[in-house]
Amino acid sequence: MEYTKGYVYELMDQGGPTDNREPYFREAVEEMMRARVLCAKANACMPDDPAYVGYLEELFGRKLDDVRILTPFTCDFGNRVKFGKGVFINHSAILSASGGIEFEDGVMSAPGLHIASINHDMNERHTKYTYGKVLVKKNAWLGMNVTICPGVTIGEYAVVAAGAVVTKDVPAYAVVGGVPAKVIKMQDSSQQKE
Repeated sequence: MEYTKGYVYELMDQGGPTDNREPYFREAVEEMMRARVLCAKANACMPDDPAYVGYLEELFGRKLDDVRILTPFTCDFGNRVKFGKGVFINHSAILSASGGIEFEDGVMSAPGLHIASINHDMNERHTKYTYGKVLVKKNAWLGMNVTICPGVTIGEYAVVAAGAVVTKDVPAYAVVGGVPAKVIKMQDSSQQKE
């Protein structure tokens, strides 16, 4: 069967499943290799060498003059990540991005962020994958070593405490923590500054 270019990404956007034995999956494998090479090049630069930013710009296909990402940094699908303005991703982030990840304006992340937008099929776990886009809304703050699971939306101005594992959507202005993350309290939205 013939597949059109981009078919694998259409399946990912629909939540899958995809099958890594099918010819259409080659396009995904090529993007993973491209992303791994560019991340390796960025991570091989000294932290004070601005050349690393050029590799990340190539990875994401956009200028990063309004986004700051510290290395080491790992992302497997640069073409599936979107950034708003003023986003800050601290070192040691791992973005498993095939299902799509979007950071809106002003998102901040402490070191050790892990985001997964892909999962394995329970019964055919070696060959079939499912997907869920992760959306981190405006001015959300993600603490150290936060893990966000596929399909989760983090609301505007939400705070995710260090070490939390987020398995469900987080409301705007909520402070969540724990494993799995639960609402600890709500912030006063009138106190937030842009």
